[in-house]
Amino acid sequence: MSSPKRFLIPDGYNQESRAKFAEVRMRLAWELYRDLLVKYMPGAEYEVWLSSDEESRDGYTVDELKAFDGILWPGCNLTVYHDVPEVKRHLELCERAFEAGLPQFGSCWAIQVATVVCGGSVGPCDKGREMGVGQKILLTEEGVKHPMFAGKPRVYSHFMSHDDEVKALPAAGVHLAGNGWSDVQAAAFTYKNGEMWAIQYHPEYDLNEVARLIEAREEKLTRLGFFGDNHGTTMKDYVTRLDQLVAAPHRKDLRWQLGIDDDILDDGVRELEFKNWIEHFYG
Repeated sequence: MSSPKRFLIPDGYNQESRAKFAEVRMRLAWELYRDLLVKYMPGAEYEVWLSSDEESRDGYTVDELKAFDGILWPGCNLTVYHDVPEVKRHLELCERAFEAGLPQFGSCWAIQVATVVCGGSVGPCDKGREMGVGQKILLTEEGVKHPMFAGKPRVYSHFMSHDDEVKALPAAGVHLAGNGWSDVQAAAFTYKNGEMWAIQYHPEYDLNEVARLIEAREEKLTRLGFFGDNHGTTMKDYVTRLDQLVAAPHRKDLRWQLGIDDDILDDGVRELEFKNWIEHFYG
């Protein structure tokens, strides 16, 4: 009988940010990936690295990483082009994981970390923050052929929450998908001895988690103009309708009003990129 696969989940949210998620009853970033992992690989083991906590270790050596079978990167509210220790730890981890030859998968923050590690560039989104339901993501010709998107519709929507975007992919990165907001919404990186599949959106979220995330970000989203009196919709109005759709996902009126369809309500479509990664590297 083979040993269970073992994964490292680096979570860069600090204690204050994690407390805010708990306040709105949202699962933590590492918990979302843990749940996705054990759903598609029952019995898998994992280690969580809360890398922004002062009492946490500084990082992992290449030899220490070889004790794992893969790295799972959740989202994070750090900024990859900020020269701070919390960011450096994640850049070093990603670089060493490539050197160790570990398969890596991740969302949002992950594609930005991989881009910088492999020599590309990341900066603020030209159109500002993309939040909630990202529309009309289109697979490139390379994306259509890539195993991450086997069975995926050519055009789809997905959950978004990002201020930054990939500005220039490195030579080690293959452009797999994009939309009108950010040209790079998915990429695969082959660098040193390893491979990483990364997406700008969040297959680990479901509609309930997105509603909770919007609650957690109320002040910022209102300041950025997503909600407010000038637009006639408050955060609570919007989140209430999301919650109603969570309770009754077949309601035609709410699907139409919110622009939400099966590509993000159906787990089998929304989580397909991660499922394909598991099957490709561990199946």
